[in-house]
Amino acid sequence: MNSGLLYALLAFLLWGLFPLYFHAIKEVPPQEILAHRMLWSLLFLVVVLSVRQQWKWLPRVARQPRVLASFGASALLLTANWGVYIWAINNGHVIDASLGYFINPLINVLLGVLVLHERLRRRQWLAIALAASGVAWLTWQGGHLPWVALILGITFGCYGLLRKTAALEALEGLSLETMLLLPLALAYVGWLTWHGQNTFLHTPNDSTRWLLAAAGPITAIPLLLFAAGARKIPMAALGLAQYLAPTIQAMLGVWFFHEAFPPQRLIGFMMIWGALMLFVAEGLWVGRRAK
Repeated sequence: MNSGLLYALLAFLLWGLFPLYFHAIKEVPPQEILAHRMLWSLLFLVVVLSVRQQWKWLPRVARQPRVLASFGASALLLTANWGVYIWAINNGHVIDASLGYFINPLINVLLGVLVLHERLRRRQWLAIALAASGVAWLTWQGGHLPWVALILGITFGCYGLLRKTAALEALEGLSLETMLLLPLALAYVGWLTWHGQNTFLHTPNDSTRWLLAAAGPITAIPLLLFAAGARKIPMAALGLAQYLAPTIQAMLGVWFFHEAFPPQRLIGFMMIWGALMLFVAEGLWVGRRAK
């Protein structure tokens, strides 16, 4: 239990610090960062799989078109999520990105109702309604939907739904997804190289080059820590720990990136935070009654 909680907290801590990494390579266009993230992640995962001699799953999966199609869909959702997140960080929307991961658990609940036909209790519906009111308030105050937060929350929610019923564990699944994305990443990086626009080759800063190469372990290590922790701790503890990442991101957005956070915006965030607190408290209360 203690080691599992430590692994989970480390994973969410690293995810929370992601904005600092993407800020450090802001000279690189978001779509190029995305392509390099795919390439270097796959290279790192290949090394990990080779060290662990964990390749028996690949020939079996290669003969299952449905599994390949499922992971092709999850790979596209992951690409959309990564791409929007990188763009948000490098364009002054760190707080909006954090909001996406605050509302993600509630989107997961809605997907469970709509797709898996799960049933919600009355207080859970109240939490959903309060979060929706917060999004509506932010939309009215800002004059437009908080589309960065909604895209991040919805794409990661749909990604989680596909992975919930996936045939592979976290390491093998991420490896297959990056393998499926490899042709797109190689084609884009090749096109950049052909036109002399490959930042990795032409940047005068060695630090940028090294940071791009570090995208592999930076992407994979938190996921491996998360997978290790999730097996050892209850879902309630995991659910509480997951709010560490967006909390750190929101704090970085205000104090490090100096993004505007007026009282009107705070009201919308407080409604969504209140919905999360209600949802978590209700789950803990029901769990205790069941025991």
